[in-house]
Amino acid sequence: MKLPLRRSASSPSPAGGGRSLWPGQARSTAARGNWTSTLPRDTRDTLFLLAVIAWVVMMQVPHIPWWCSALTACVLVWRAVLTLRGRPLPGWRWRIGLLLVTMVATWWTHKTLLGRDAGVTLIVVLLALKTLELRARRDAFVVFFLGFFTLLTHFFYSQSLLTAAGILVALLGLLTAVVNAHMPVGHPPLRQTAGIAARLALLGAPIMVVAFMLFPRLSPLWGVPGDGMDGRSGLSGKMRVGQIAELVLDDRIALRVRFDGPVPPQRELYFRGPVLTDFDGVEWKPLRSAFPPHMELQAHLAFAGEPIRYEVTMEPNHRPWVFVLEAATQAPELQGLKAFMTPELQWFVRRPVTELVRYRAESHTRFRHGPLEPSLALQDQIALPAGFNPRTLAFAQELRREHGSGPQSAPALIEAALNRLRTGGYTYTLDPGVYGQHTADEFWFDRKEGFCEHIASSFVILMRALDIPARIVTGYQGGELNAVDGYWTVRQRDAHAWAEVWLQGQGWVRVDPTSAVAPSRIGSFERLVAPQGAIGAALGTLDPTLAQQLRDVWEAVNNGWNQWVLNYTQGRQLDLLKSLGFDSPSWTDLAYVLIGVIVVVSLAGAAWALWERQQHDPWLRTLARVRRRLAALGIEAGEHATPRELARLASAQLGDGLFTQQLIAWLLRLEALRYAPHSPDTLAALQKQFQQMPWPERRASS
Repeated sequence: MKLPLRRSASSPSPAGGGRSLWPGQARSTAARGNWTSTLPRDTRDTLFLLAVIAWVVMMQVPHIPWWCSALTACVLVWRAVLTLRGRPLPGWRWRIGLLLVTMVATWWTHKTLLGRDAGVTLIVVLLALKTLELRARRDAFVVFFLGFFTLLTHFFYSQSLLTAAGILVALLGLLTAVVNAHMPVGHPPLRQTAGIAARLALLGAPIMVVAFMLFPRLSPLWGVPGDGMDGRSGLSGKMRVGQIAELVLDDRIALRVRFDGPVPPQRELYFRGPVLTDFDGVEWKPLRSAFPPHMELQAHLAFAGEPIRYEVTMEPNHRPWVFVLEAATQAPELQGLKAFMTPELQWFVRRPVTELVRYRAESHTRFRHGPLEPSLALQDQIALPAGFNPRTLAFAQELRREHGSGPQSAPALIEAALNRLRTGGYTYTLDPGVYGQHTADEFWFDRKEGFCEHIASSFVILMRALDIPARIVTGYQGGELNAVDGYWTVRQRDAHAWAEVWLQGQGWVRVDPTSAVAPSRIGSFERLVAPQGAIGAALGTLDPTLAQQLRDVWEAVNNGWNQWVLNYTQGRQLDLLKSLGFDSPSWTDLAYVLIGVIVVVSLAGAAWALWERQQHDPWLRTLARVRRRLAALGIEAGEHATPRELARLASAQLGDGLFTQQLIAWLLRLEALRYAPHSPDTLAALQKQFQQMPWPERRASS
């Protein structure tokens, strides 16, 4: 490796003091036409590396504490100022002090120094602090490796196409910085080093693809994000009524569904999730029955009509839930996970879903479930806590006196409650304010407004006050069709809560009280729309159709990324082996194929390197042939002898004959081809003339 040129006494010192970071000289000898050419080599390359680190850290800003972002920004700006002014780097006391502050702040924020969030916080700050001791190339290589490792941490939080694109930009930036550190003496432009880095990335792409296709699919070994859905539309394992003053619509995608045949009407698209039965006056939770297992309610599921077959791509929800169109006839087909159904028709798997999953399912929209005759276990479905909602209980008594009581009066009582919702001035709103202790009373008689959880909870409380078994079902309702890829997109804003009531002879019957208040919330009418950003709002104002088309295209591209990249599972790996001729592929076969591909690629790489060495600089190869021919005539020349030197040796030892004159003229033309500005000869023509020369017989060795 070439050593850097020595700087003169008048030349500025390296960026930040100490010996040179990069192998190039400190200042360019000629301007390159842009402002970076006026900077010393060390300064320019250090600033470029700091910019790449800033990009890497910027992508983590949504996932790290505010103080971590601020501290990292200050350190990087500080290091850039020291570089531009040629000041020495801070001493070890500064670095140790900042490290201690970081560790204390991390402990104060995360209550630990271990785990995913705390680890990412520390690695981001350590990457920035390492730049404060960036004095030698060895330090630069440590920063490169820390940067590559920090890039991987972005996938802890997101594996979206946008994240991958940002990481690709950062990867090319880090590779460019690595190339800068290995460039020869001089001031090579960043465009040149970036081109070399891009070619290196392209050369490594086939190996990356092979490793992706054949390396065993391993589940994540790190933690998973917590539930950040409070105050946003979406699903949770429980429902706390009236404690959220304003609901923010979450436009993130929850499910993508592709139907094999005709799509059911939108009003029938109920994707069943948690069923909430226990109520303590404020919060609804899943049932914890005191009855022995043999007395608990059973599913008793029965179907009618033709099944609907479809495929679901479910985003990670960090819950052990599997969403299907109610009601599913059999367990969804999940790769590596076994799904089971509860008596409430909810589907579970054994562990939380922390990665994108795709599964097939089969459902009937016409079905019946639950006992047809009264059961003692139905007492759980009419229980109400004492001391809550007295006016709702009194309202139930009025309805009984008007419509009667007993199982035969249940349909009339349900219709009376729905009619009150339709005609009583009730409204669907996302900002009803915080409710008090008696949430049903406030909804039925005071506020008369709320979103689906208020409506469903108040309706179920009224049903139970009427001695009609009832419970709340949560999930997703509706969605929208993406016209680009044909997938039905269900978003978090489509999260919904509805009621199920038990009727004698019918079992559990779905009743959606929200449809009585706001019919547009259910079905194919106007649906809730999340607030748009500035760009989305501007596009929507100019051309709503264009904005929707752009959104559909982007989501279709993301869906393709999910289907073909993120959803490349263990099963698809084994399917790949089947397509290669393996009858019953196993992990052993996968290992053999991977090893075989590595061997073949390695041999191909070695062959290419040998070929490239042989093809390197055909002018030099031609000159080497001349030296070998002269050596056969007894004329020894050094390995680095020029054509003019060879001509001098030939003239001195071969005499002044015709062949010698031809050889000298040919050597001078070969030299001119290399160094003259406009030579009329070509290398191919000179090589042909060389082969046609009347070379004399070889001299006998002495």
